[in-house]
Amino acid sequence: MGELRPLALHLNYQSRALAEAMRELFDGLEVSVRRYAARRRRDPGTLSRYLSGTRIPPWEVVMDLLTDLAEHRGTAATPEAIELVRELHNAAVQTSASPKHAVELLELQLADADRVARRSTAHGDVLGEALLDRKYRIADLEVRLNQLEAEWSAERARADALAAASPDRDGLLYERDALQQEVFRLSAELTDTRRRRAQAEERCELLERQLETIEAAQQSAGPHALTPIPDPVTASSARIMPRVLIVDDQPDNLLAMTAVLATLDQELVAVSSGREALKALLDHDDFAVIIMDVQMPEMDGYETAAHIKRRSRTRDVPIIFLTAMGVDAEHSARGYAAGAVDYIGKPFDPWALRAKVAVFTGIFLERRNAR
Repeated sequence: MGELRPLALHLNYQSRALAEAMRELFDGLEVSVRRYAARRRRDPGTLSRYLSGTRIPPWEVVMDLLTDLAEHRGTAATPEAIELVRELHNAAVQTSASPKHAVELLELQLADADRVARRSTAHGDVLGEALLDRKYRIADLEVRLNQLEAEWSAERARADALAAASPDRDGLLYERDALQQEVFRLSAELTDTRRRRAQAEERCELLERQLETIEAAQQSAGPHALTPIPDPVTASSARIMPRVLIVDDQPDNLLAMTAVLATLDQELVAVSSGREALKALLDHDDFAVIIMDVQMPEMDGYETAAHIKRRSRTRDVPIIFLTAMGVDAEHSARGYAAGAVDYIGKPFDPWALRAKVAVFTGIFLERRNAR
């Protein structure tokens, strides 16, 4: 009983297929028939008949064989493999003519029916509970829907009443939109007005400082300190003092800048055009700094600065541009490209202008003394 018996002769197709499947499973255990029978406490002869196909084994014997093979290999049998063996077993039982096999078939069918009945009962209980829960939820939703319907009816009645009391709803909406646009426009206008007011206040402050500077210069220099002289060179002619060239086509601006710079130790040369500035630079080559307006007729400040920088005698004289065009990036970049050392907007801060001129005149004096 240690070795497998050969398959029995005259087996039908179903019994042979089951026997071959069981023999393939048993070969995977790599044990003898007697040893496996002892392991499962079965009769070796009966087990040998199961494997040779002369008897159809009960299903639990087949399941034991599948379990032991899975334990031996370390991997469980797949559901597809178990189902295939079950089909082979059912087919073999159904084709067997033995009364015992018929009883086994009926028992298997009874077990399957009982299993289906138990599962159906459990499933029916779950479905019954779910159905009851859904019925409760439907009843709750119906109550809430009725409440919402009542509230909606009340709100619809109120809306109808309001529409009847105010028939010109579209006109009111149009008026509201128009007023909102007017608010936006007025807000933007207010912002622009505040900006212009701030600029005007800053301009007033600078002009007041210029007036204070001029008044202080008049009080210290006497009543004839600001009298213009036809000659481009101002009244002071002391050679030891550094010269400052002021270029502006507006007489008021020349007067204001002359008054602001009059109290400094320097000789002021005021001219009203770019051509006069070039002539003054030909007559004198010892200017410490040039203060020049940008917007002038015939020759503007940029063109005048270009002529000055092309001359070897005057190319190193620093130029400060004064302009009413603003000090935005475009204009200031053009001014610096023309050779200016500074770019100041009008109205200018008198103290800042005096400080800048003082710096350049000081540098000029240091260079002249070092020669």
